[in-house]
Amino acid sequence: MKNIHPLSDVQSTYIGENTRIWQFVVVLPNAKIGENCNICSHCLIESGSFIGNNVTVKSGVQIWEGVKIEDNVFIGPNVTFTNDKTPRSKVYPEKFSETIIRKGASIGANATILPGIVIGEGAMVGAGAVVTKDVKPRATVLGNPAKEFEND
Repeated sequence: MKNIHPLSDVQSTYIGENTRIWQFVVVLPNAKIGENCNICSHCLIESGSFIGNNVTVKSGVQIWEGVKIEDNVFIGPNVTFTNDKTPRSKVYPEKFSETIIRKGASIGANATILPGIVIGEGAMVGAGAVVTKDVKPRATVLGNPAKEFEND
């Protein structure tokens, strides 16, 4: 059973079982969302994006074409994904950059993820971090630009 709030606009048919989509969420055609996900209010999920199973997307997140989120990922409120390294109005790349968030990763509130980044399995991105390069599996990154946190 899917639980789609009547005040959302879900145009995709690729929504997994037991996924909850809250009010004021827009899911465009050909976006894919897995099972047991929780998509909180005021999110946009663009065609050509992919969300795996057991993913939580908190309020105010836009997931653009080319963003792939694997299973068991947490996306905090107002996380910003980007998919174009040189954006210009009305000038589109032939293909948007692919950004991959690997299984079990967590991204804190208000983090910014630049295009073409891979965030490794089980990695943690701190709140407000600006991720400009790949994050290793199980690493914790913080700051602007995000750097690996080393606990001495």
